[in-house]
Amino acid sequence: MEDEKIPFWRDSRVLRIVGQVVALLIVFTIIFFLGNNLVNNFQRLGLTFGFNFLDRSASFGIANPPIAYSSNDPYTKAILVGLINSLRVMFFGIIIALFLGIIVGISRLSDNWLLRQLATIYVETLRNTPLLLQLFFWYFAVFLKLPRIDNPLTFGRWVFLTNRGLDIPWFGDAQQTWLGLSVIILSIILLVVLWRRRIYAVEEQGESGQIWSWLSIAVAIAAMIIFCFGLDWDIPELNNNNIAGGLNLSPEFATLLIGLSVYTAAFIAEVVRAGIQSVSQGQWEAARALGLQPGLVMQLIIFPQALRVMIPPLTSEFLNLAKNSSLAIAIGYNDIYSISNTVANQTGRSLEMLLIVITTYLTINLIISLGMNWFNRAVQIKER
Repeated sequence: MEDEKIPFWRDSRVLRIVGQVVALLIVFTIIFFLGNNLVNNFQRLGLTFGFNFLDRSASFGIANPPIAYSSNDPYTKAILVGLINSLRVMFFGIIIALFLGIIVGISRLSDNWLLRQLATIYVETLRNTPLLLQLFFWYFAVFLKLPRIDNPLTFGRWVFLTNRGLDIPWFGDAQQTWLGLSVIILSIILLVVLWRRRIYAVEEQGESGQIWSWLSIAVAIAAMIIFCFGLDWDIPELNNNNIAGGLNLSPEFATLLIGLSVYTAAFIAEVVRAGIQSVSQGQWEAARALGLQPGLVMQLIIFPQALRVMIPPLTSEFLNLAKNSSLAIAIGYNDIYSISNTVANQTGRSLEMLLIVITTYLTINLIISLGMNWFNRAVQIKER
């Protein structure tokens, strides 16, 4: 008896394909409707869509630009200045938030009652108050209340803190500086290789790994010496109520960097705590039975296993920090969103600037996601 052929309206394979085609048609219909509506509105208002206005002179200044910029430069350069400002906050903010979050997260599990309670107060306070309110606090109650430039707070002879920001020594633009920085980067790469070799010696070969520890310390000391004495430093100097030289970190930049970092660190701390607690208690007991010190237990056994749980939510926190940096407009920091808003007000090209901002944040977040996904795959257990 021949098998009866299933009618196509009852075939699950056909129905799945039809369902996907219908979904695509709905999406394309919505896009066509919105695009047609946009074109009609532009025609009704006598407007045109395009990005040729970006070549015009910006005709507005930007405080403390990270690259050479004047009001005669085109809008494209003004947007580039805003992009660099945003990237500075995102890059350093992620690093600071990660380290602070790890410290607070581990402190939440500390046997020291005072340290554990202080970490809990930090997390619960910052997680449950709005970020914008915290930024206002840092800006108006902290940085704008610092001493005036005629009576600055000094740290040593080369660091000045005033209501105009923080002035610190910075790298001079000399060949010596670039050569020294190259050697330092190579030293960091060598440190990572030595550290991984030490972990392999301890975990796989049962060695003490002391020789790799001493080599790592030697490389680290050499890198520190090069950093302190091998670079050409531009030193800030106070003369006639003015600070010249070095690098000035404006109150707006410091507010956004610290505000985003300490806020995001509170969430990262909970991610770290949850990741550590996900490791079974038997791992702790086995490590102690082998006589490992608590620091080595956390470094070699607990934390590597916790990373497999921590990385996906950490990715979300990094993405949130990058997106929350757009709140810079509230305190007057010239990030890409703030400058794009100024350009849109001057030119009337709100849609074009909105697309530029959306594309920029989307690209940055996709790059962060790709990097974290690669790291997530690297720390997963490899099945044989």
